[in-house]
Amino acid sequence: MATERITEKKALLGNGLIFAAAMWLLSRLIIAIAMLLIAPALPAPPGGSAATVGWDVFSAWDSAWYQRIATTGYEYINDGKEHSVAFFPLLPLLSRAVMTLGLPFEAAGTIVNNLAFLGALVVLYVWVEELHGKSAARWATAVLAWCPFSLYGTVIYTEGLFLLLSTAALRAFDKQQYAQVALWGALASAARPTGMALIPAFLLVAWRERRPPIAYIASLATGAGLLLYSVYCWIIFGDFLVFLHVQSAWVRESFLQGWFKIFRQVVIGPVDINTGAIKNPLHIVIVASVCAIAFLLWRSRILLGSVKVSYGLYALWLLLWLVVGDRLIKTVMVFGGGYLLWYSRAKISRVAVAYGFFSLALLLNAGRTTSAERYAYGIVSLAIALGVLLERYPRWGYAIMGFFAILLASFAVRFSQNVWVA
Repeated sequence: MATERITEKKALLGNGLIFAAAMWLLSRLIIAIAMLLIAPALPAPPGGSAATVGWDVFSAWDSAWYQRIATTGYEYINDGKEHSVAFFPLLPLLSRAVMTLGLPFEAAGTIVNNLAFLGALVVLYVWVEELHGKSAARWATAVLAWCPFSLYGTVIYTEGLFLLLSTAALRAFDKQQYAQVALWGALASAARPTGMALIPAFLLVAWRERRPPIAYIASLATGAGLLLYSVYCWIIFGDFLVFLHVQSAWVRESFLQGWFKIFRQVVIGPVDINTGAIKNPLHIVIVASVCAIAFLLWRSRILLGSVKVSYGLYALWLLLWLVVGDRLIKTVMVFGGGYLLWYSRAKISRVAVAYGFFSLALLLNAGRTTSAERYAYGIVSLAIALGVLLERYPRWGYAIMGFFAILLASFAVRFSQNVWVA
């Protein structure tokens, strides 16, 4: 029996490694072509810069903060401005370790994040296959690899690293491997503050499933990374929670103000800042027409047939995206992701559901709409829920993957031109 279990685990790992590596390689190839071949051939966009060919193309926006930490350490002055102490230490530490091999930061940070993202895809595949089978595992892995925000699993950001550590911690908890829960969870909370969502998720599931005391100890131990960083901040800067206090420099508006503005822009389009007048009345007409036609298509799905309705809804989605743009993606990622998680609550792992909801609550409580879609992408539960759903509706899955690929290439070009993505 022991030999059979070992053989089965090797088979799972082998399948996961092959498929995840294929998804990783193909999606990263799209990014590389977009950033290193297409973007340099394009003129510099307004507000951006001409793309270059080299490691520098993978470093922009928040990457500069990680480079500063890795090369010169943390800094902070209580002046209400942005400071590097807001960014957690694990990625800079690992990048610094790779830099000892003689590589520049741009190369080291890119290598760390890409290898971590590959590991995240493998762990996700193995976990989902254990629970839901091979088909669901392939769809969930494809979703995570091809989602346009997987760009941040290649450039110098923490997405790849955090997805690896949080997914490994969740799988370990599901399998009651509590030493690994503590290890991977502590590293996750040292990579990003959102790692703290693991603690209430683990405690809730441990209580619901009446797990032994070691489960509660391991759950609390996942906060060790954050605790150590807090102690460091207290020793160096005299403020235990300085990384939270400095966040006010990034948060420009309240939760209600931020999301009200997003919803308004989705529904009625841009407005004049001074007068509040709608700039493009046609925007409302198009959005209302798309919603009405979509409703009629859905009501007529039996008469028209699922194939025609699917193609019609997909065409309407593309039209709506062309009209609304990135704000539609942001809204769907956060609130659509929340609905998807609720819809899938009885179909996926209990710990994945709990972690997903606590992560979304933490995201919304932060009061920032900027980068909300990227933070939602970092919640692996959403990829699992969508993968399990697409297993039942593969026609929609192929259409979504095609849309993802287009957006992924577009985002890669924009990032390489120093144009804001997420």
